[in-house]
Amino acid sequence: MKKKTPFFLCFSGKKNRGSGCKDTMDTATGTLSLCQWPIFSSSPPSLRMHVRVSCGIPHLSASAVDKTLSQINNSGIIACLRANSAEVALKAANAAIAGGVSVLEIVVSTPGVFEVLQQLVKEHPTMAIGVGTVLKIEDAKNAINAGAKFLLSPATVKDIMVMDYVQSGEVLYIPGTMTPTEILSAWDAGAKMVKIYPASALGGFQYISALKKTFPHVSMVASQGITIDAIGEYILRGASSVVLSDAIFDKEAIEQLNFDKIHKLARSATLLGNKAVNR
Repeated sequence: MKKKTPFFLCFSGKKNRGSGCKDTMDTATGTLSLCQWPIFSSSPPSLRMHVRVSCGIPHLSASAVDKTLSQINNSGIIACLRANSAEVALKAANAAIAGGVSVLEIVVSTPGVFEVLQQLVKEHPTMAIGVGTVLKIEDAKNAINAGAKFLLSPATVKDIMVMDYVQSGEVLYIPGTMTPTEILSAWDAGAKMVKIYPASALGGFQYISALKKTFPHVSMVASQGITIDAIGEYILRGASSVVLSDAIFDKEAIEQLNFDKIHKLARSATLLGNKAVNR
């Protein structure tokens, strides 16, 4: 009689901490699969279920933070929106999204910011939408509860840096830095990307270029006073992305409810951003 081949339930994964296998395993993540494994025995064959831990060949799906980082890097721009009402914010955001914006930051001072965020996340679930100028842990928690995929600050807020959501890789936190010391401190604390602020006041893309010579391994987002026509130069000099505020959400256009202009500016910025990251 032909022997039956039993099956194993295999766990292909990677431990969250350390390396190598231990008798007492740390928390692991990965995927379960049904693996065929021939066993030859004189005893009658049977169906046996085992759990195997593979420490050498991880098969992990990308974390939420990795996906957000990829979206930011592939876009080349982060559109930064601040408005004087939730209604205007929603219309301006949708105009920019229609223009091609795929990464959107809503400044925390915008009235009804968390409701706006929640609505946009519901309407555009695949986008990277986050909250900016976050300085308080309460605002960070509210933003995350509303669906923010990333948080931005003009400085490094330690309480946000050590949040469980940030440390576990569920939400990307981009702390603001200005000096080499601040960049190194944020990186050592676990930041996967830092915001260079205020970029224009510090020398613009030339400052980014100087920083990247010392910190080639640190992903940097340039922020403050950047125009659409400067996107390419910033990316060329080493910035992973640039934050565009008034360059897309023109103050006069916001005041006059000229959402068509916002759409056109967003379209122009998106095209230049894509061109810059793909050249």
